[in-house]
Amino acid sequence: MLNKETLARYLSLCLASEADFAEIYEEEETSETISTLNEETESVNRTVKSGAGIRLYKGVQSVYGYSNFVDDEHLLPIIDDLRSALGETKDKAAPAVTLTEAEFENNNPVKTDFESVSLADRAELVFRAERAAKGYDSRIVKTQGGLLNVRQLVQIANSEGRLAKDVRVRTRLRIDAYAAEGDNFQSGGYYPGAGKGLEYWEEKTPESVGEEAARSAVVMLSAVDCPSGKMPVVIDNEFGGVIFHEACGHSLEATSVSKNQSVFAGKLGQKIAADCVTAVDDGTIPGAWGSENVDDEGTPQKKRVLIENGVLKSYMIDRLGGRRMGMEPTGSSRRESYQFEPTSRMSNTFICAGTDSYESLFEGIGRGLYAKKMGGGSVNPITGQFNFSVREGYLIENGKITTPVKGASLIGSGAEILMNIEKISDNLVRGQGMCGSSSGSIPTDVGQPAIRVSSITVGGTANE
Repeated sequence: MLNKETLARYLSLCLASEADFAEIYEEEETSETISTLNEETESVNRTVKSGAGIRLYKGVQSVYGYSNFVDDEHLLPIIDDLRSALGETKDKAAPAVTLTEAEFENNNPVKTDFESVSLADRAELVFRAERAAKGYDSRIVKTQGGLLNVRQLVQIANSEGRLAKDVRVRTRLRIDAYAAEGDNFQSGGYYPGAGKGLEYWEEKTPESVGEEAARSAVVMLSAVDCPSGKMPVVIDNEFGGVIFHEACGHSLEATSVSKNQSVFAGKLGQKIAADCVTAVDDGTIPGAWGSENVDDEGTPQKKRVLIENGVLKSYMIDRLGGRRMGMEPTGSSRRESYQFEPTSRMSNTFICAGTDSYESLFEGIGRGLYAKKMGGGSVNPITGQFNFSVREGYLIENGKITTPVKGASLIGSGAEILMNIEKISDNLVRGQGMCGSSSGSIPTDVGQPAIRVSSITVGGTANE
């Protein structure tokens, strides 16, 4: 990593132009992926990358450049190019920059670094999960697994004198199980992770991961085609929160709000959800998959209350978005790596626990859908319109969970679903995923308790 003196010199040179702000983001990252098939290692891939990105602002104009090499030979030409892009100011003296390192508590301590454990023992974690999946049911005919371990060191310095450093360690286990019965072939998967070292797999055992993947695959062997139409839907906890993340969360990011390209732009203080809905984005949860001590602009992470009792309270704001909106950053700036200019992104985003019992969510539903596990989907952030697949679903008949269904999807808009939530249980759980946007792919938690939505359009495959 560059020392203070060198960083200050670069930042000073950046300001010898029409730029009114400059920032340097450095990164060193080591990541490893172990991939397995039927308890045999297919591949082990290790990637080491490092570099730096430099950003200059002039009002709400932004220019960005990066290099894989962190030295004068490579960074000084980038600074020259960025200054030229914003406009040179002849004879402007380079103002002095003095950096002060920020101090903050480490919310994400690591007990067992992955490199302190042998490769064989790291692979054994995946094999344990695969064995548990195979042993769950004789109809499990194939398993695939993967273990991801990442250690990322970042250093962010800016022309306001801030210097922030962070170490981010993450681990994630991926298990897919495949069940067969005659010509019927179904799959199930489970992909938990955390912002921790390998000690996490003492809390969340590999066996529990494999069994959950197998359970889902076996259940779907008896699934029938899902009926379609508007109906009440109960969406379960954990990864069920992906709908809020995609259909609502992105529309609360300054990336879209600052350009008036969000259905929620200009609605601070207004009612946008049912009274029972409170939702937050919290980057300070110790050891969570999407947590960081500081964001990628060096701003300390915080808990952001987005919606409180149905009222819009806050957006997620990065520095540039804040300039456009005339609002302070909220510690929401993130990026995949130094090769991306940062923007406002989510961290750990979830609907808060309610007061309804889980059982009460099904009461009074004559015909509906229980979406236990959500799959992928698509969303238009400007309108909030979404279409998500249901990976594991069941019919609700006369208040009871009955037949498993396949081919189900949920279709609607984020603004509409927020207003149609009528019950929220108290069983909040978060799930882990990767979120893609203009600043690349980043780790994010999604989550919610089980919720009941009075009416959603369900796409299905059954003829009625």
